[in-house]
Amino acid sequence: MIGRCLLLILLPLLGSSLQARGTGDLGVIIERADSSVQIIETSGNSSIGRVTGLGDLSHASVVYSRDARFAYLFGRDGGLSKIDILAGEIVNRKLQSGNSIGGAISQDGRLVAVSNYTPGGVKIFDADTLELVADIPASYGEPGQRSKVVGLVDAPGQKFVFSLWDAGEIWVVDMRNPAKPEIEKFKGIGKNPYDALITPDGRYYIAGLFGEDGMALLDLWDFSAGTRRILPGYGKGEEKLPVYKMPHLEGWAVAGDLAFVPAVGRHEVLVINMRSWREAGRIKVHGQPIFVMARPDGRHVWVNFALPDNDTIQIIDTLQLAVIKQLNPGKGVLHMEFEPRGEEVWLSVRDEDRVEVYDTESFERKASMPAKKPSGIFFSARAHRTGL
Repeated sequence: MIGRCLLLILLPLLGSSLQARGTGDLGVIIERADSSVQIIETSGNSSIGRVTGLGDLSHASVVYSRDARFAYLFGRDGGLSKIDILAGEIVNRKLQSGNSIGGAISQDGRLVAVSNYTPGGVKIFDADTLELVADIPASYGEPGQRSKVVGLVDAPGQKFVFSLWDAGEIWVVDMRNPAKPEIEKFKGIGKNPYDALITPDGRYYIAGLFGEDGMALLDLWDFSAGTRRILPGYGKGEEKLPVYKMPHLEGWAVAGDLAFVPAVGRHEVLVINMRSWREAGRIKVHGQPIFVMARPDGRHVWVNFALPDNDTIQIIDTLQLAVIKQLNPGKGVLHMEFEPRGEEVWLSVRDEDRVEVYDTESFERKASMPAKKPSGIFFSARAHRTGL
């Protein structure tokens, strides 16, 4: 009898010890052509699982719950999927629109927002149940007219901030009372904002403008100042190149007082002085930059490129403001993700069905693993960063 009682006590303890695992070194790789994500760990640089049945992932992105256990995946088909990365399974999934391009999670982790092209607007869901909390149409102009929504980020104070591509506006939604969202609208910011970012401290929201040179800056601490144009006419008098792929501002490459952003339709990375918000330099690069991402310590900035140069990575030294290294990982380098403290970086090489891991000091390749048409790579450390 005593032996049986001990066995009944030990079994749950053994079971929980076998299943115990933290999530701090986990992440997912989007396998865009296979409707799947691969779950990976960065301590040993290995794949530990795969989740399938996730719909159209041609422009997919991920945010994490505050405990870094659940990944919220936003698919191009309007799918919102909640994935348990410890169990390796879909917890919940719903088609919330016809065409979706990204999302964000609130400061307290209780709300998940999705930006939509079709119909234009933002929907906000309960992070636990995925029940709809708020539906915010991006209405402008004539009755029934809606804008595509881009550049959706979370901001301090339970806010979401996003831009309206068609309307040329920035909206800030205050969700401190989920039953009564408060919306502040900033109009006439510029033509066709295509993407946006928020500074790491959550103060400044910056929208890139595709229809004209420059960017629109909004100080979230001082709405009364409205929006401000920065880098106006940075390409004035120069012939723009055809844009093969829209650059992304996600990542927010910051080193000290300097910010590094891709120039639209140019073979340049622009350097911005964040004290004056004026141009502080331009760095000639190999092609049209897509992602310009800083190593977590800000010492180097890594850049990938649009076709026909998407087999190349260049590394910029933020002291010298110059390219110091060029790598050629393979065809179709779509995304980069630094490990939380920056010692290694993961690169998706879509056209060769693999992911590469590089040492960020020596620039040597440390690991390679197969993946089915990989694109975005998202580590769970994003759970604790504003705007990611």
